[in-house]
Amino acid sequence: SLHPTMRVTCTAAALAITGAVGVAADGNSVSSKLQVHIPQTLNKPGGYEHREALFGVPPYGGSLQQNLYYAASDLCDPAVDTRSGYPIRPKDKDGNMEPWPSPYILMVDRGGCTFVQKVRNAQRSGAAGVIIADNTCLCSAGDSCHSDPGTDCETREPIMADDGSGADISIPSFLMFKQDADPIKAEVMANHAVRIEMAWSLPSPDDRVEYDFWSTPTDLVSKDFQRQFKDAAQALGDRAYFTPHMYIYDGIKSGCQGPDGENQCYNLCTNNGRYCATDPDNDLDKGISGADVVAESLRRTCIWHQYGKENGVGSEWWDYVNEFMFRCDNEDYFASMECVNDCMAHAKIDKGLIKKCMKDAGGLEDDNPNEILESELAAKDTAGVVILPATFVNGAAIRGALEFAVIFKAICSGYVAGSEPAICSKCANCPNEHSCVMNGQCHGGSQGAVSNSVFLSSLLGLSLFFSCVGFIQWKRSQNQVREQVKGILAEYMPLDKQNNVDDSLALTEEDDEAGTFS
Repeated sequence: SLHPTMRVTCTAAALAITGAVGVAADGNSVSSKLQVHIPQTLNKPGGYEHREALFGVPPYGGSLQQNLYYAASDLCDPAVDTRSGYPIRPKDKDGNMEPWPSPYILMVDRGGCTFVQKVRNAQRSGAAGVIIADNTCLCSAGDSCHSDPGTDCETREPIMADDGSGADISIPSFLMFKQDADPIKAEVMANHAVRIEMAWSLPSPDDRVEYDFWSTPTDLVSKDFQRQFKDAAQALGDRAYFTPHMYIYDGIKSGCQGPDGENQCYNLCTNNGRYCATDPDNDLDKGISGADVVAESLRRTCIWHQYGKENGVGSEWWDYVNEFMFRCDNEDYFASMECVNDCMAHAKIDKGLIKKCMKDAGGLEDDNPNEILESELAAKDTAGVVILPATFVNGAAIRGALEFAVIFKAICSGYVAGSEPAICSKCANCPNEHSCVMNGQCHGGSQGAVSNSVFLSSLLGLSLFFSCVGFIQWKRSQNQVREQVKGILAEYMPLDKQNNVDDSLALTEEDDEAGTFS
């Protein structure tokens, strides 16, 4: 048999191949639209067929409608010449053609470098969106598409996949098939104005939105989201249905279970190699093992089945996850049942009920299938999940950062028009969505509106403050006046007394001379 490390390497290779296929299966579940509005001759009923990029951040529920410009280069060089391309623009005072006027949508030919490189360079040049014009016909297009001489048709559609560096891309992009892109490109190169629209909407089947979250118990990226989003889950209530999923590997497909049922992937797997997870600290001899991750994944799924599956909110699930991150999320306590039981106690979860759920599903020992873990494997394949963490709203993969605002807005965009819950109307466009959801009104953030009660209270408080200050100043000035008057009186009183004494003496002498007292 293979050394454990060699087995892990083989497994990783097998999983990488599986993941590459999964990206292709991801498809375009977001309902998007590509349409030409000017000239009218290029307008198509229902819009143009296209494929969305698996990177960038589309404005879900919104649209982008701008003039189209065609780049004369392949946009593989970061130094994009914005004064080239079509249509031809007027020249400036230096004799150079004016740059593409922002905002604009940029069309660029496929080839020369990755899709991500092209879109990134277009973004840096000021483009609001990008259309990649395919340069090769699909064989399925038949006579409707004409390839360049010496170029064979493609049997499979190209995928605008992320090359691993697309996290900084914030603008949307589409791939347009050659038979559709060629006439539009010709119109632009004839120096005619072309106005194009890119629009997005999430599938809206009814007045309740379903959203799914894929992660692992050791995922670092999703921690802030898991700490915060309980507030939104509770505020949305029965108007949204949340389902958490734990990402594990199929050990049998990955070669972790030998012909005799032996676990060939060391401590990465449970159930004799059936269910596996990557080692989070990349140390097979110590720390948290893949088997520990599988066990915690099963536990969290059981908590959801018992406390969240019925109402789609799962407050206890959110509480347990947060307690676990606070108390047990390190190599010393991750697999400690004492720590796990403490978390369940704080989250008000019956540990006996969860233990029974884990056991009834098939447990984690021997070569026994576990129905809950089997269900998670099937759901993973159906959704085409490859990159973690991942979020889906009404079955549509949500791209962009896993942040409270991004997911909350996507959920609110998933309702049938006019059926949005009140919390979406209040908070989806608030500068601080999380604060709004917690407080029930939009007054968070530096740009948030101040409520009437807060404004009136502040005004009254300021009035009282300045009234008190004015009264104190008046009293002080009165006291100062009194002191000044007293000073003046004190200064002149001795003179008055002296004058009175002198007058008395003079009167006495006169009276004595007249014999008054004799």
